[in-house]
Amino acid sequence: MLFNSVEYIFLFLPLVFFVYFYLSSRRLAIASKSWLVFASLFFYSWWNIFYLPLILSSILFNFTLANILIKYSLMQKKALFYRKSIFVFSVVVNILFLAYFKYMDFFILNINYIFLTHIDELNIVLPLAISFFTLQQIAYLVDVYNGKVKELNLLSYMLFVVFFPQLIAGPIVHHKEMMPQFNNVHNKILKYKNIALGIFIFSMGLFKKIVIADTFAVWATNGFDNMEILSFFEAWITSLSYSFQLYFDFSGYADMAIGVALLFNIKLPKNFDSPYRSTSIREFWRRWHITLSSFLRDYVYIPLGGNRKSAILTYINLFVTFLIAGLWHGASWMFVIFGSLHGLGLVVNRYFIKFEIKIPKIIGWFITFNFVNIAFIFFRAVTLEDALKVLEGMVGLTTLKLPMFLEPYFSSVSQLHLEFGYYYDLSFQATDVIWFLFAIVLLLGKNLNSVSFSDIGNKKGLLILLLVSFINVAFLFYIDRTFEFLYFQF
Repeated sequence: MLFNSVEYIFLFLPLVFFVYFYLSSRRLAIASKSWLVFASLFFYSWWNIFYLPLILSSILFNFTLANILIKYSLMQKKALFYRKSIFVFSVVVNILFLAYFKYMDFFILNINYIFLTHIDELNIVLPLAISFFTLQQIAYLVDVYNGKVKELNLLSYMLFVVFFPQLIAGPIVHHKEMMPQFNNVHNKILKYKNIALGIFIFSMGLFKKIVIADTFAVWATNGFDNMEILSFFEAWITSLSYSFQLYFDFSGYADMAIGVALLFNIKLPKNFDSPYRSTSIREFWRRWHITLSSFLRDYVYIPLGGNRKSAILTYINLFVTFLIAGLWHGASWMFVIFGSLHGLGLVVNRYFIKFEIKIPKIIGWFITFNFVNIAFIFFRAVTLEDALKVLEGMVGLTTLKLPMFLEPYFSSVSQLHLEFGYYYDLSFQATDVIWFLFAIVLLLGKNLNSVSFSDIGNKKGLLILLLVSFINVAFLFYIDRTFEFLYFQF
């Protein structure tokens, strides 16, 4: 069940909303919480019910180990060794659990290539959202081990893991920031300001996904998958289209998740903060997929040693962290290259900071944006050949296709590799120009997380409601051209 599907918007969400607040109004706290858990598990099972035992097994395993960790924390010092052993065991099992489903076939494929063996691949179907709910539970175990969680309740823990707005693709949340909100009695009543703001943010996310991201998706897909050779402009259109598609697709999902959670008076952490405005790669990762960046910092980079030791070790820790980040996204050498590029970018950025090398902001933005755009080529490409096809076109190693009206001015310049024509292969439509301009406005405009409905009756509030109405109309026109969210595959 997709966030942008009719059954989700007009059936599932209203039913869950009204039943939850009806139970809450009757002061049936356990029943209302149980209803959210049931609805979330139903939401998760919609794609494939065979995924359900897997996520339930993961929840029960981690809940049991967390209980044991809390029990040992109350015992004498002689239990410290057993407690640490249990903690290490629980984290290793979670990593192996993720590795088996996500990387086993990739491992077999590479073993066969290196040693010329013929081991049959297992053809494992990747369980939905396994990367997100596994990371979330690892972070939870670390918090338990560090004494940040003192008590456990199975129903609360299940709700923390499976709460449907953020279950499939984040934001990655922490127990300490979620469960107090669910347990707060003031959040059990309808809050119309949150409903208005939630609907607005959800609608904006829907618009970003359906209209903008899926428009760029057509151009990106044609360039990467359907065209054998890309001219200079076609290659740049292809790479930029994917960078914009990925941002509007994933940030659109995050907005929709945040908006739906607000309907239930739950505030999810923001996951994007205008990342394409960044003037350094370090700033980019503070603005892009913020909850993943925080997880990598707190649970990978700092445990590796962070910047507490020598400069060389700091650079190694940065590189390893983002190498892991790249591989986390998928079992492919393309993701390894993507993570390695960002690791190297952060090392160079750290070097500049260490020696106080300053770059003008506009130049910093230009370098950062183009670096991110090029790295995303490897993120999107299925094979190295696909990536090189786009890169070769971008640096002018193929042809330069110009509009037909310029042909008379260049017809005498025979030594240039020029072609004249229109970019029909990339499937442009006249209305796409409008959505491109909307994309620029949203990239440069105010972040949705700063929107406030402090006075819904003023002109600003009226303008926002009109904008929401326009977005919903646009959605109805584009409802037949939807794609799945990109991050669902990670």
